[in-house]
Amino acid sequence: MKNIILIGMPGAGKSTIGVILAKTLGIDFIDTDIVIQQRTGELLCKTLERVGVGGLLDEEEAAIKSLDMSRICVVATGGSAVLREESMKHLKDNGVCVYLYLPYSVIAGRVNNRSTRGIAAESNETLKDIYDFRTPYYEKYADVTVDCRGRSAEKNVAEILRTLIGIE
Repeated sequence: MKNIILIGMPGAGKSTIGVILAKTLGIDFIDTDIVIQQRTGELLCKTLERVGVGGLLDEEEAAIKSLDMSRICVVATGGSAVLREESMKHLKDNGVCVYLYLPYSVIAGRVNNRSTRGIAAESNETLKDIYDFRTPYYEKYADVTVDCRGRSAEKNVAEILRTLIGIE
C-alpha cells in the first residue's frame, strides 16, 4: 500500500475524509495545514497576514517537504499545495494523489469563512477565481479523481478505496 495524498479545493472535505480514511485503514493521518500551524505557532490566517501569499506557500512547501513519508499514512494537503512543484514532487514520489472533485457551486456553499481559513490567495481574488486557477493543477497532479458530489464522507471513503484498489 502507498501513502494516500488528498488534494482539492478548500471545502472539498480533505480533512474530514482523510480522518475517516485513515481510521478505516488503521494508518496515521497528517493534515498539512496543522503541520504549518505547529511549525509557525500561529493560525494559517495569521501567517497569511504576516508573510503574504508567497510566504504562506513557502511555509506550506517547507511543511510538506518535512513530512516523514516512510510510514504509510493519509495526508490531507492544503488547497494550495498544488501550486508548488517541489511540494507535489515530494508527495507524488511518496504516494498516490487523489483529487477530491466538487463543482464550484458546492465549494461556494461550503467556504463561507475565507478570512479565517487562511486560503493562500490575494484578497482581491474571488473564490471563483481561486477555483478556476487551481482546478487545472488538481487535474495535473491527480493520479485518480473522485467525484464527491452528493455523497457522505463515509461513502466518499468507500469510493476512494474502490478506486485505489482498481489502480494498485
